[in-house]
Amino acid sequence: FPVTIEGSLLPETYFYSYNDTKLAVIKRMQDAMQRKVDELWEKRDPTTPLKTKEEALILASIVEKETGIESERPKVASVFINRLRKGMKLQSDPTIIYSFTFGNKSLERTIRISDIQNNSPFNTYHIYGLPPTPICNPGLASIKAVLNPIQTDFLFFVASGRGDHSFSATIQEHNANVARYRSLMQSRQQQNQSNTPEASIVTGK
Repeated sequence: FPVTIEGSLLPETYFYSYNDTKLAVIKRMQDAMQRKVDELWEKRDPTTPLKTKEEALILASIVEKETGIESERPKVASVFINRLRKGMKLQSDPTIIYSFTFGNKSLERTIRISDIQNNSPFNTYHIYGLPPTPICNPGLASIKAVLNPIQTDFLFFVASGRGDHSFSATIQEHNANVARYRSLMQSRQQQNQSNTPEASIVTGK
């Protein structure tokens, strides 16, 4: 199978014929990505801290991995754009995961403190700025979100426990959101335990 560069394929619906080769289909996906990036780059916000198309693809790939909710991507992008402008680390969990898996598999465990401290050039808890390459193939929504970011004061976000994220501008707000998330997770865990039949949790008898 042809080797492809991370971030070079545009995720879209493609139609193909029986005689089409894998190489030909990949070339169409790469050409589609190049055309769209060229087009969107010309329409970008001129104040963006992203200096090249490659940087735009790298940040878009992080946004893509951070949320599966398309409507959230502008907010997520605004957090990272604001952090870049302030010289803050991006501190994106998906970049930690990529530094171990390189997109070939899932981490299959929770992130550990030692993972956060690893010195990979992809680990944005370790480095300032962007990783050296994209960490996935970003879709159009993520690319648009980083090239024309919405104006927010957001610097932080965390899972809400409802499938989306809670965004905040200050560390105090962020810590409160984190506390709410942990409280919700703890409450759900306790509820699940209380709903477990006693016979299934009694051991050693």
